[in-house]
Amino acid sequence: MNFRLSLPPAVAAIVLAFAPALQAAQPIELASGSSPNHPRQPQVAIDEAGGIHVVYGAGEQVSYRRSDDGGKTFSQTTELPRIANMSLGMRRGPRVAAGKGFVCVTAIGGKQGKGRDGEIFAYRSEDGGKMWLGPVTVNDEPAAAREGLHAMAAGPKGELCCVWLDLRSKGTKLFGSTSTDGGRTWTKNLLVYESPDGKVCECCHPSLTFDSQGWIYVMWRNLIAGNRDLYYCISADGGKSFAFATKLGTGTWPLNACPMDGGAIAALAPGVVATAWRREKSIYLTIPGDSEERLLGPGEQAWIAATAAGPYAVWLKKRGESLQLLAPGQERPVELATQAGDPMVAAPAGGRGPVVAAWEGRNGNKFTVMCQVIAVQ
Repeated sequence: MNFRLSLPPAVAAIVLAFAPALQAAQPIELASGSSPNHPRQPQVAIDEAGGIHVVYGAGEQVSYRRSDDGGKTFSQTTELPRIANMSLGMRRGPRVAAGKGFVCVTAIGGKQGKGRDGEIFAYRSEDGGKMWLGPVTVNDEPAAAREGLHAMAAGPKGELCCVWLDLRSKGTKLFGSTSTDGGRTWTKNLLVYESPDGKVCECCHPSLTFDSQGWIYVMWRNLIAGNRDLYYCISADGGKSFAFATKLGTGTWPLNACPMDGGAIAALAPGVVATAWRREKSIYLTIPGDSEERLLGPGEQAWIAATAAGPYAVWLKKRGESLQLLAPGQERPVELATQAGDPMVAAPAGGRGPVVAAWEGRNGNKFTVMCQVIAVQ
């Protein structure tokens, strides 16, 4: 089985030639509030019909909104059952995935909180987000997810995969579980990766994506010989096993601390992925058609989404400051917001529909959750 991070140059040239021009709509404020229980950590999923599903957290509350008209309007807020001591901040927070006939949301919380316990709770809706069922617990070892960092996504047949930083034994490891019934039940937890040095980077979120064949790609920040570099691995059997743990990038980052910055991975085609991530004070992109990593410039908190035209990447020049967007075929980024935090971008699962960015905004003492359609495929 061959795995590639780049397309042949001729194919890449065709992709870039047909890359769409940026068609950004005006950003929409979905929620606002004041610290400490202000809305935070928005996440977006786009279903096969182009429906936009948004979740965010505030205190112990997960909120959900959706749009079925390409982001012109959004539903009223639906609140999920409260989650005690929900993990929020620095890429902690709820995750959302959408399949045919269901929406699944996961979040981490615990009775004690403050890193003393933490379970991954999964909720599902079968009526478009009006009513939520659950929760069920994804991790099968109590308190194993207490670091509060996880990722969750849906595959082409509605299958789900969740991965997280796991503390069930000594050293931080990467564990995972899958579901084939919309999040109603989850498989026995599987060790996805264990560093030969005993632990992966302790405070950087993992990310995952599916390709159109159902292969799963997981990315995380590793810790080997004092270097905190990004690695990926793949599963070609629906999450029953993972293999090919491979380092990303040509450089390395020796660091005796956690940068709290995990990046993101997106599948452009079977066996072809793009990634965006931070090394030292810069953001790098691996993109089909480029023979080496591409330096995007100074920044942090990168995220990426895949489309037929290529990847969309967002990142911050600095936390709390300028939000940058690089669209397929563009040489230079554009600014989406002057003050932003923890941005992300999502693309349609079926290849057609809106590409949507979301982020935390701030204006004085007012904190917001912002959402913006940046292109239509």
